[in-house]
This record gives sequence, structure tokens and C-alpha cells, in this order.
Amino acid sequence: LVDAFEKKYPFVKVNYIRVGTAQMINRVITETLAGKWDFDVVTVLGMDALVKRNIFAPYMSPEREAFLDDFKDPKGLWTGVYHNNIVVAYNTKLVSARDAPKDYPDLLDPRWKGKILMDQRDYTWYGTLVKVWGREKAGRYMKQLAQQEPQFRSGHALIAQLVVAGEMPLGWVYDFRIETMKKEGAPIEWVDTLNPIVVEVGGIGLGAKAKNPNAAKLFIDFVLSKEGQQVVRGAQRTPSRKDVEPLVAKMDQSRLKLKSVPDEVENNLKQYANEYREIFRIK
Repeated sequence: LVDAFEKKYPFVKVNYIRVGTAQMINRVITETLAGKWDFDVVTVLGMDALVKRNIFAPYMSPEREAFLDDFKDPKGLWTGVYHNNIVVAYNTKLVSARDAPKDYPDLLDPRWKGKILMDQRDYTWYGTLVKVWGREKAGRYMKQLAQQEPQFRSGHALIAQLVVAGEMPLGWVYDFRIETMKKEGAPIEWVDTLNPIVVEVGGIGLGAKAKNPNAAKLFIDFVLSKEGQQVVRGAQRTPSRKDVEPLVAKMDQSRLKLKSVPDEVENNLKQYANEYREIFRIK
């Protein structure tokens, strides 16, 4: 993205730091608390964790019209750049398309007991389902799912690899990663009929004390433009803009029942994390 932007706007030089989600959020919080605002733009998963700390200034980019309401902050504090759909994947050598689970209740079938891989830190997934279904329904479902004795690992990427290897027939993963693995010939497929599919959105926002606000807005506009979003797709990520084709037709936003992680979940993640770990007895 930076290379494409600088090629289009050679008069603007971008200096950037690339680290993991938790590292980025912690770094921004730590530096701003110390009065150090050495950034103009932030892009990261879980933007609401920074919104509540007044890290961003509102910016209503003209490109925002091409994004679903679920993929942008109503006050203009951030807009989605890419998103990760959390779905169930299955090993096609072990499970046929006919036998694969189609929705959440199917995972409670006795045939899947001890055969499901889950991420030990899928707190936003859990919290989103609590908000969508309500505490009673979500609590009942999660307890039943826990009785299925799922196995826990750290990270959706590892889970995808283990499903491909046949260690387990089913696993919770990101759909874009499965499509990449399929292109390489891996025996794996993902379920597109979950209702809802929980979505983690990676957004972009203008720093509240940006030292180069005009250049920052130009960069944000480019990232959110059709051209910028095609660059996102070229990097094998799922672009959040509606009028940019996804990696494959199966991932088209209009045919999936998507629900992004609500800000209430991001802002109370510790609570949802504790509940998740208690239900599934994760130490």
C-alpha cells in the first residue's frame, strides 16, 4: 500500500512501523499516555480499543460511502481497510461437503465430539455472539459446545495448518487463509452458511494530534479508494470496500451474513475473555 501510494503521490514520503495487533495497540496507548504523538495514521484490528482513549480525530473520507455501516465508525473515527471472517473449515479428505456442518447447531452433533479445533483467545468471536444472540441463548450454546470437548490451539493460522494436516477434521479459522491454502492444493474448505459470520475489521484512522493532517487524509483516501483496496486484495487480504471484488466469489459480502465485532465487546474484552476461558476451562 505504501509503495503504491508513494508512486501515485511522489511528493509524500511515508514512514511506517509494522507490528502485531496487540503490540500496535499497546504501543499507541503507551506513547500517547506519555505525551508522544509521533503518528498521523493508525491501521490495526480492533480500532475501538483506541477510540475509547480518544486516539483519533473524525475524518469523513469521501470514499466511506462505498463501505458497509458495519465496516466504519458512525462518527468518522475509522473506516475498514480489510476484514477477517471467522469461519469453520474442514479437511475435505476427512469430511464431505454434504456432511460438513452448515451452521452453529450442527457443531453440537455427537459425531464432532473431540474433533473441533478452536483458538484459545477467540474472545471477540464469543462476545459478538453474546451480543447477537443474547446472554441466555449464547450461554446455553457455548456450554453445549464446551461439552463437545473442543481442542484449543493458539492462532487461526496454526489451526488451519492442523486441519490441512488432518490432526482434526474441523477448526475455526479465517476464510482468506483457507482460500490461499486451497490455491496451493490443500485439502480444505470453509463453511459460508454460518449465521452470523463474526468479522474482525482492520480499520484506519486519523491521529487526533496528527502533525501532517493533510498528507494523512490523502493517504487514508487512497487506502479506502477502489485503487487502494485492489492493492489490499493483491496482498491476499479481504478488502472491505463493497465495489471491489473479493479474493473469490464465495467471499462476496452480499452473500454472507456478516456481523462485525461491536464496540461494546472491544471495550469490555477482559470480561468476555474471562467468561470464554471459564466456559471452556482454559487455564
